[in-house]
Amino acid sequence: MGGREAAALEAQDECRRRRQALALKGIAYDQVPVNLLKDGGQQFSAEFKALNPMQQVPALKIDGITLSQSLAIIHYLEETRPNPKLLPQGPKKRAQVRMISDHIVSGIQPLQNLSILQRMGEKKMEWAQQCITSGFQALEQILQHTAGRYCVGDEVSMADLCLVPQVFNAERYKVDLSPYPTITRINKALLELEAFKASHPSRQPDTPAELRA
Repeated sequence: MGGREAAALEAQDECRRRRQALALKGIAYDQVPVNLLKDGGQQFSAEFKALNPMQQVPALKIDGITLSQSLAIIHYLEETRPNPKLLPQGPKKRAQVRMISDHIVSGIQPLQNLSILQRMGEKKMEWAQQCITSGFQALEQILQHTAGRYCVGDEVSMADLCLVPQVFNAERYKVDLSPYPTITRINKALLELEAFKASHPSRQPDTPAELRA
């Protein structure tokens, strides 16, 4: 995969959790693509740094404030626009949703971020596969106890918003998914939903023509 294509997919994958949440809640928004490789990385520009001092995507301007970090964005949307719900009612299921979300967002995804892989040189594919495989081994066990149709029961939750982009990453880095039937089943069910279809990287305005659906 060439640099242009990888940058487009990487930037979109980082933002996909946020896009899915906005789509599920029916919130219209204007999208401004940020290419993580062009011009040395557009996230390092002074303009973007003013939005997000961490110089990472995503950043969302909403209700007069600017938010970064996808889970913070999702929690804000949940608190200000609660329907449809992305967190279950009961405290036990809410805790399970947060646990799975953090497992992916903190325990798997950062280890195979672009900034890390750029430091791995020729071993970046091997490193990404190792990180994802280790995380998926644990995640598969967790989901066997929490899943219904989706990650926690039969309603789409924040955990599902985190799962789909990570499975996309696993496929991109050619991870064998056959040992993870629960992850694979849930991902397939989620990709049948329109909000997840519309949020797919191949359907974004800055996706290179050769990668568009």
